[in-house]
Amino acid sequence: MTTTEEMHALTAAQAVLDPGGGANQVRVRAYNERLVLSLVRRHGSQAKSEIAKRTGLSAQTVSVIMRSLEKDGLLIRGEPVRGRVGQPSVPMHLNPDAAYSFGVKIGRRSADLVLMDFVGTIRHQVHRTYRYPLPDKIMQLLKEGIAEITARMTAQELSRVAGVGIAAPFELWNWADEVGAPEGAMDVWRSFDLHAEAEAALPYPVFLQNDATSACGAELVFGAGSNYPDFVYFFIGSFIGGGIVLNSAVFAGRTGTAGAIGPLPVRDRSGTTRQLLDIASIFVLENLLSERGIDPEPLWYSADDWVDFGEPLETWIRDTAGALAQAIVAASSIIDFSAAVIEGGFPGWVKTRLVQATIEEVDRLDLQGIIRPEIVEGRVGPQARAIGGASLPIFDRYLLDQNVLFKETRTSELA
Repeated sequence: MTTTEEMHALTAAQAVLDPGGGANQVRVRAYNERLVLSLVRRHGSQAKSEIAKRTGLSAQTVSVIMRSLEKDGLLIRGEPVRGRVGQPSVPMHLNPDAAYSFGVKIGRRSADLVLMDFVGTIRHQVHRTYRYPLPDKIMQLLKEGIAEITARMTAQELSRVAGVGIAAPFELWNWADEVGAPEGAMDVWRSFDLHAEAEAALPYPVFLQNDATSACGAELVFGAGSNYPDFVYFFIGSFIGGGIVLNSAVFAGRTGTAGAIGPLPVRDRSGTTRQLLDIASIFVLENLLSERGIDPEPLWYSADDWVDFGEPLETWIRDTAGALAQAIVAASSIIDFSAAVIEGGFPGWVKTRLVQATIEEVDRLDLQGIIRPEIVEGRVGPQARAIGGASLPIFDRYLLDQNVLFKETRTSELA
């Protein structure tokens, strides 16, 4: 007989693994294996007893699952931890070499291709700059960049590639004026099916997601997500974008654009109402540099290697912080976020100065009726969008949907 709890678990497993099919023991076993991997990823390492406690699975079931995952090379043993009584517990860790995936970030001025391992570390990277993005340039990066990286990999590593995840802005054609593209040059994106073209050109499964949402997902999985169950996320690239995390899961909304904070109305220093993206975006700094006769190209060579541009950079940080402060207070008036996370395509020292300036600007605003969230630096870094893209194939093949994972659903004993 199947207990009521087991029936609920079967329903959960069915929803994750096969929305169109019935549940059976094979599916539940796969679900439980994914759940164990997901919990180990979230908590860094887990012993059998901890997994059993979190999932409601029996110790015997957990032992069977973890032995299977270890045999498959997905988990590796840590050093035994001895307690006061009983057998020592053995923490299990994700094996970094268990799987690899490619992540692609398509920006308005540059693109990045990374090879990421199972724990989120970038193993190889290819970077390209351009005046503005066009499909042929992106396809060239995909084909030539992946060929360049795979030439450095062993046969065993190649056999463990899970796929390619692409993080791209929606409606690229809308930003032609801001990036200085000739009239009509970017209209080609209106009819170009990036997902279909990439799948036809590459020997791997391809996944596509909004770039800012991808960055937010990377922060949730690899960054501040373990400390803040609810946060509003800002990623400042050529244009600012963002995301929302609720109950430790990315909230995409009805149309998948929740957290697209670029159009949010804010006031600039003169009191004029403008969209957030017209103040808090790197293209604004680019224009400031050009107006002062300073070459802005170094902004796009490497996000980690900016120089201190002096007054233009200080002006941009001040104005961006003022706009971000308004956006944070507005967001916090709707949802009681525990944190606001700020990340971007710039070096850590720029991020630190920007976050501190934003904190100061928020403290100048009227916060009556609002509990100010903690304003913190993102932990993933400038490659958050590419890492978020690379996470897509990993989650699809090995892990659970994040809504299921972070609720730590109780599972069936049918393993």
